[in-house]
Amino acid sequence: MAASPELAGLLAEQERAVTLMQGAAGQVEAPASLRARIDAERTARRAPRRRRLVLGAAAAAATAAAAIVVGLAVFGSGTSGQRFEAALAPTALEPDAQGDATLTKTTSGWRIELDATGLPRLDGGRFYEAWLRNGAGVLVPIGTFNEGRKVTLWAGVTPLRFTTLTVTREAADGNQASSGQKVLVGTVRTSG
Repeated sequence: MAASPELAGLLAEQERAVTLMQGAAGQVEAPASLRARIDAERTARRAPRRRRLVLGAAAAAATAAAAIVVGLAVFGSGTSGQRFEAALAPTALEPDAQGDATLTKTTSGWRIELDATGLPRLDGGRFYEAWLRNGAGVLVPIGTFNEGRKVTLWAGVTPLRFTTLTVTREAADGNQASSGQKVLVGTVRTSG
């Protein structure tokens, strides 16, 4: 891991999440009104046993629910907060097109929210494909779509190294390489 800053960062992120979860578990307690009701029931001399069991079960359920809420808050988002953005400019193939993309790091990879206008819908074996490219020209496909409004794409490579986002027109022709028909191009930059 010493040779990979990205792996070391992922390990540190996981360790922080475990620490947060352990600290949150110690802070979970039932609401004051529920604790007061339980205490009152314990002091009652002739309270039916069933009622005490129901209240105990309610307290356990409340504690479990609080633990679930804390767990979802800590782990549910799956994001590390690292974000990038790209403004996408048109090319001669679609001069009226434009778009924006937000890249957010998650535990599964990079979620890319793309919103583009001016791209006509493609159907019948034709579609758009988005790509990330590094400085050496290596292309990584990140997803396909028919219309550019509110598209979610995924990447398994970091925008720290793959800094150009492009969208091309493609056809279902059995050729997995890019057609080279770029309709949108942008540079990925740190958000903020």
